[in-house]
Amino acid sequence: MEMNSETRTQECIVHVSTPIWVITEVVAQKNYTLLLTFANGEKRLYDANPLLEKPIYAPLKNLSFFMNVQIAGDSIAWNDELDIAPEHLYESSILIEKNS
Repeated sequence: MEMNSETRTQECIVHVSTPIWVITEVVAQKNYTLLLTFANGEKRLYDANPLLEKPIYAPLKNLSFFMNVQIAGDSIAWNDELDIAPEHLYESSILIEKNS
């Protein structure tokens, strides 16, 4: 097989966008709600009160512990064992402010 002296390369441009449910900011409220800002700029309110009834989330009943929520990757977490899926947070929260 003879090689052509002209080499052609195919360029592939991939645009990677951040999923809308990626959380960029979280503010815990004393009423067990979370004010979340998502990658698309939306601010949404998530009510964590229903989680308090689930055994895995029992540590959240301690308000000091609840208030120490942090951004962890695409979502939020309180420690290495306690987090919430970002898709759930987005789908289960109420829109407060939309990025215009």
